[in-house]
Amino acid sequence: MDRRSFLLTAALGALGTAPAVGAPDWAALGRGLDGRLVRPGDAGYDAARRLYNPTFDRVRPRAVAYCATPSDVAECLSFARSERVPLTPRSGGHSYAGWSTGPGLVIDVSRMNTVTYRSGLATVGAGAKLIDVYDRLHAKGVSIPAGTCPTVGIAGLTLGGGIGVVSRKYGLTCDALESVRVVTADGRVLTCDENTHSDLFWACRGGGGGNFGVAVSFTFRTHPTRDVTVFFLHWPWSKAASVVKAWQSWAPAAPDAMWSNLHLTRSSSGLDVQVGGLYLGGRAGCATLLDGLIRATGAPSSRYVVERSYTAATMIMAGCSGRTVAQCRQMPREAFVASSHLAYAKLSTAAAKELVARVARPGEHSVLIDAMGGAISRVRPDATAFPHRQALFSVQYYADGSGRAWLRGTRQAMGPHLGEHAYANYIDPDIAQWRQSYYGANAARLSAVKAAYDPGRLFAFPQGV
Repeated sequence: MDRRSFLLTAALGALGTAPAVGAPDWAALGRGLDGRLVRPGDAGYDAARRLYNPTFDRVRPRAVAYCATPSDVAECLSFARSERVPLTPRSGGHSYAGWSTGPGLVIDVSRMNTVTYRSGLATVGAGAKLIDVYDRLHAKGVSIPAGTCPTVGIAGLTLGGGIGVVSRKYGLTCDALESVRVVTADGRVLTCDENTHSDLFWACRGGGGGNFGVAVSFTFRTHPTRDVTVFFLHWPWSKAASVVKAWQSWAPAAPDAMWSNLHLTRSSSGLDVQVGGLYLGGRAGCATLLDGLIRATGAPSSRYVVERSYTAATMIMAGCSGRTVAQCRQMPREAFVASSHLAYAKLSTAAAKELVARVARPGEHSVLIDAMGGAISRVRPDATAFPHRQALFSVQYYADGSGRAWLRGTRQAMGPHLGEHAYANYIDPDIAQWRQSYYGANAARLSAVKAAYDPGRLFAFPQGV
């Protein structure tokens, strides 16, 4: 079956044609792709089916399609519909719930990974990993606001919002988006922006990946890079609650150029309190701002404040200090479970103590708190699908693969203090009221966009819009 036949089959299916008879013709799909189809028994299948998190290695897709072009994606969608095969789009493979894979056809866009720059705009293939986006743009003296994980895919990051290390200055990743190309359920390749398919463009800025189509490329506004200052401060565990209290007042109210996070960690090395971050300016200005935090907490037990190039700072924040970009792409896989809250109000003294006590419990786990505010908060909650514009900070609960009980208990314990707001990019199958938690008042409009562009719900997963 050639490409034209696939598209015709899809069109007939949309008109109510009877279900396909017999086993799917996988060989025909493979012949119709410019990319590569990998099936069980093929060389490379074990690598093709794996996500970043080894917890999901038990999932065995019927096929993984490495799509080289938007037409490949359209062909896969047509096949999935006509053959009644469940599908899963995949960019970086970092879904916290493992929903970057499934039992049917995985549509992998990692080969569409080019990064080009012209006249202040970066066009990025949906399969590009964050480390490569940074590397190629920094060579041009520009960047985009994004996160720290080097191997996360640009697609999932952007579609869910994109909280990152310069978001207080430049906004979320989705806020820098000028346009996005999406292959919709009916096989159309749409370029969406503020004026064309504006409702889908709105939904692609915070509505979450895997809901409305398969994104194949993004065009972002860039910002110039410059030397910056990175810092890491540590305090003894006895001061953990007081550091939480002081940081949550200091960080969201700092100048936009200052981004920081607070990590409370229990590992094999013991208990640790760290405030780290990046300041878009020199060391002296950063030190002055940090002094305001230190006055409220007391002197840290260690203090590291250094001025670095933007590229070097990005590598440090990615955990890749001393590594090459190529080595950073090969960061080891990690088994974990995670969840989140988005905090619209500060924690009380009692709540801060409860959080610290939870981290001190046996096991290996962390609470990672990222400052928001600044440019994030100056966008209306309904201007994009990401609704949490007035959140002061995000709270991520993170545990090793055996820590599900700790994760559930900790999130439940903090619920009365933080409410039920959560971040779609830290997707958690245990959140019951996930529509409200992830999307708030924007949920109804997202459902309308879903109905318009995917009325047959070709794109479906347990927490799909």
